[in-house]
Amino acid sequence: MSGEIERGNGQVPVQYHQFKISDEEGPVAADLACEHNGLVEVADGAAYIRTGIHTGDVDVTVTLHETAPAPSTDNWQEIVEFSAHSVSGDLMVRGLMADLDEELPVLSFNGPGDYRLRVHARGRDTAVDVVPDDVTEWYLIQVWPAAAAPVTVLRQSDDYGASLRGGFVGRPG
Repeated sequence: MSGEIERGNGQVPVQYHQFKISDEEGPVAADLACEHNGLVEVADGAAYIRTGIHTGDVDVTVTLHETAPAPSTDNWQEIVEFSAHSVSGDLMVRGLMADLDEELPVLSFNGPGDYRLRVHARGRDTAVDVVPDDVTEWYLIQVWPAAAAPVTVLRQSDDYGASLRGGFVGRPG
């Protein structure tokens, strides 16, 4: 059992194909190029989750766990695990240029320190480069306290992620 201690869900605003996970007090992880996995990029001290849509809202669920949970068995197309560090204890999902209507749970629920984040994605091929009126993409972010470890790719099956792994350089915008 993963010891799930909290769950939150909400819509997160996306601009320029991304939303972010950051700690306002310091960098969350070492740089990681998007070409590595096609879902998570770390640059400028923040982790950027790459979306198929250009601008709009995506559905994000956050689950906080005492120990490592099993990856979700739902129909996720991409799953990437990475380590993050919170300097202030305020590691959070954030919009790139807009605030969330309702905040999701703070990812660094044990205060400052090291955490493991497993990001699941589906629907990124539905409206690539579009500004949809309705939600077309879903994300699950599972979080638990853990020492830093290498990035782990658990699943890669969407076309959008494959295009990013194929040599895309830099963040759009």
